[in-house]
Amino acid sequence: MDFDVLIIGAGAAGLSCALVLGSAKNKPFAENKRIGIVTHQKTSHLQNALFNNVLGLKPGTLGSDILNDGLVQLSDLYPHVSQIDSEKVLSITQQDGHFIIETNKNSYTSIIVVVAVGYTNLMHIDGLEKYKAPHPRAAKEKDRIWLKNDDHLIEKNLYVAGTLAGWRSQFAIASGSGAHVATDILTLWNNGKHTKVHDKIIA
Repeated sequence: MDFDVLIIGAGAAGLSCALVLGSAKNKPFAENKRIGIVTHQKTSHLQNALFNNVLGLKPGTLGSDILNDGLVQLSDLYPHVSQIDSEKVLSITQQDGHFIIETNKNSYTSIIVVVAVGYTNLMHIDGLEKYKAPHPRAAKEKDRIWLKNDDHLIEKNLYVAGTLAGWRSQFAIASGSGAHVATDILTLWNNGKHTKVHDKIIA
């Protein structure tokens, strides 16, 4: 198996998910887990975003900078998280209790998959079509989609995060959705014990 969890998409939701999962590296239940993220960002709505109303971000922060800086942050702090660059996912299939993820260049296997790409109706990944439906929290004329899920879970070990999970296109919401999925996965790894990861100042 290539990965224990593979995240598809490196926008707000995908990067947040990867950062939280990566930060658990010293926990006994997560220290040997293989985490990967397909860092395709071309369709992220952050590419042309400007932020003035996000807690903790300096007014005038550009979404494109968050995308670039987020990848650097992930690489610097959690280098054990594999970043898969310049590849686009074409299909996801199930086989013998795991997933096979085909990109335009390679094939990967993973026990868990997190889909965190944008909610445009142009999103097409073979194997996910049966879950697609009109987005419940977007203007109808924008023709957005979501992947039907129950609290981010599409089916066993297949998660969706961010706007594609049915949430509104708001940076803090998408980031929180990715973190939510990460803590659900950490809880799964921790034998069902509710789990979160915080760094603290040591006095």
